[in-house]
Amino acid sequence: MPESPPPRLDEIDALLLDLLQHDAGRTLHDLGEQVGLSPSAVQRRIARYRKDGLIDRQIAVLDPHRFGPTVLATVLVTLDQESFEHHHAFSQRMRSDPQVQQCYRVAGPWDYVVVLAARSMRDCSRLGDRLFKADDNIRRYETLVVFDTIKTGLALPLPTPQPPRPQDGRPYGRP
Repeated sequence: MPESPPPRLDEIDALLLDLLQHDAGRTLHDLGEQVGLSPSAVQRRIARYRKDGLIDRQIAVLDPHRFGPTVLATVLVTLDQESFEHHHAFSQRMRSDPQVQQCYRVAGPWDYVVVLAARSMRDCSRLGDRLFKADDNIRRYETLVVFDTIKTGLALPLPTPQPPRPQDGRPYGRP
């Protein structure tokens, strides 16, 4: 499927989307004050972002330290056979396990980078055995236990806002 072109964003869109990326729980009134729009205008823009697929979903980010010990681990994985079917099967297994926090297909000596969350080192070991050791198509995997979280985030860099076009559709300054 061909990739769609990036959306045309004005300065208000870029600012509003950036604010929403960092805290989608802000009120329409607060967002409007930040971007210079009424709450109803902000609501219309957010509805358009959802309709256009710019906002995929909204989630609550929980503080893992408030729930007792949490072990995070990054696992580097290389598959033995790399057909579409093998990659698809691996991807489906990663998507279906709630302890798999993130999974990326990457270039280089490894095929995947997987981030796991577990309740203990023992749980992490069992999870690794179940997800990676028991799979005959995994040639090699290496688990890196996280000692300290330096930064986590999901915010994306946004495209540079586009200036508005004149009514006739031609760029400014063109005869």
